Amino acid sequence: MLVFDFVDLFAGVGGFHAALSSVGGRAVQASEIDPKPAAVYESNWGLRPDGDVRALAADAGRLVKDHAVLTGGFPCQPFSKSGRQLGVAEDRGTLFHDIIRILQAKTPPVVMLENVRNIAGPRQREAWHGVVDGLRSAGYRVSSTPCVFSPHLLAPDDGGAAQLRERVYIMGVHVGRERALLETAVAPVVANAPQNGWDPWRWRVADHVLLEEPSGADRQRYAVDGVEADIINTWNELLALLGPDVRLPGFPMWEPMWRVRRPALRALPPWKQEFVKANHQFYLDNRGPIDEWRRARRRLPIARFPMSRRKLEWQAQDGERDLWQHLVQMRPSGIRVKRATWTPALVAMNQTPIYGPGRRRLTPLETARLQGFDPSTFSFGGQAESLSYKQMGNAVNVGAAAYVFRRFVEANAADIAAHGPCGRSVVETVLDHVPPAVEGAA
Repeated sequence: MLVFDFVDLFAGVGGFHAALSSVGGRAVQASEIDPKPAAVYESNWGLRPDGDVRALAADAGRLVKDHAVLTGGFPCQPFSKSGRQLGVAEDRGTLFHDIIRILQAKTPPVVMLENVRNIAGPRQREAWHGVVDGLRSAGYRVSSTPCVFSPHLLAPDDGGAAQLRERVYIMGVHVGRERALLETAVAPVVANAPQNGWDPWRWRVADHVLLEEPSGADRQRYAVDGVEADIINTWNELLALLGPDVRLPGFPMWEPMWRVRRPALRALPPWKQEFVKANHQFYLDNRGPIDEWRRARRRLPIARFPMSRRKLEWQAQDGERDLWQHLVQMRPSGIRVKRATWTPALVAMNQTPIYGPGRRRLTPLETARLQGFDPSTFSFGGQAESLSYKQMGNAVNVGAAAYVFRRFVEANAADIAAHGPCGRSVVETVLDHVPPAVEGAA
């Protein structure tokens, strides 16, 4: 049976392991410093990850096994919008240099890295150029343009998932330093667009995410009730009072800004001033129903809502004006509502989407399904569910990673195969496992 070997750095619970295994890869080594996901990795894949990647990189020639592909979802916090965005200036960002040390010592034909989209954003321009330049200096031909892709752009048969999760995939083939520094006009291997004729609006959370409905005490763990239900019902009351003829705004509705006199703006940044002005005008245009909504007697008055629950971002377009009919995400920045087609990106923080029609949150195995893991075989073991949600928020999406990898191998087959048996094992295995997608396929 054809097979190629890969090393799985920053392995988490095994997103890259599942992705490359699906096209004939065999993990010969993994590294994960956090013992919690490392334990999940070992129980699912039968391979115990090594610890700190820095220890491996310090003596990579001896400690890192020979391999054809190096993968790594290297830490995203230095680049994430939810972090301080210090990039390579933060200690975790310097772990990228340990990847370079391993590449220089082992020169596998292919490297595949993954990170948040923000790594190529305007505030991280220096960090992005540092990543590209570092890989080219190590002899890897890479694109200057980030390959951004999301699993919701793939059909289920192509490994897609009902989750909008844009990530940057950094793909490199070893061609030597001279060529890598010259051959810079390289396009991303996959466009950030629906693939093979797939229409993302065909996704349905009910059909493509939900598993067997939990019951009894199990269901109660995921049920939305108490204060959260009161908050959702209160916002529903406002939508009913506004009526169908009032167009809901594209900006978040911010209840504390709804007053007759416009709040002071001088100390606010320009973008926030515009946001406050828009909310003030929305209040003036709809003062009657808003004031009636505020005066209503409730078990939990609006004034006692946490500040993050006094802001509603309606992204369900012209869908039914009932939060219980959509996906609801309780975010630190407010309540976000969208249609139950695909979910927002899972994150490591406790923002698990609420499936409104079921009045419950998604279960850990349902979030695993969103990340492309097989819920019939994948297991979190007996760990706390909060850890499982966090691990899924950090995971590499299996289907998206596998698809990008396949396209890259197809596009760079000649240069990969030029590495002899090691490179040919990648090309022959991948092409044998997955035929090229047919344009226009459903």
